[in-house]
Amino acid sequence: QLQLVESGGGLVQPGGSLRLSCAASGFTLDNYAIGWFRQAPGKEREGVSCISSSTGNTYYTDSVKGRFTISRDNAKNAVYLQVNSLRPEDTAVYYCAARGLICNWRATEYEYWGQGTQVTVSS
Repeated sequence: QLQLVESGGGLVQPGGSLRLSCAASGFTLDNYAIGWFRQAPGKEREGVSCISSSTGNTYYTDSVKGRFTISRDNAKNAVYLQVNSLRPEDTAVYYCAARGLICNWRATEYEYWGQGTQVTVSS
């Protein structure tokens, strides 16, 4: 069974940091582009970051550039999203998703999804 599981979310004060993890079972993440998306209440799901397969190129939406970092650990079959300098507007459920080899910002292009992890930024 192909499965993605996110973890690492939580409640953090503005300016704080978290490390979100995306672990896979049933398939090898290195063979896929992995995207991180988030969805806040009443808003559409938006792409946050992506790391492609093969080249390992990384991509970030403008609002998180310089604050978020995506990375892979192939030995652990996991992808991470380090989120720093968090702001209240970063509050959302964060999802990881897998698709072919190449990153894409459209959520509909992804085949496999995790269940999400909640990130809440509040003082």
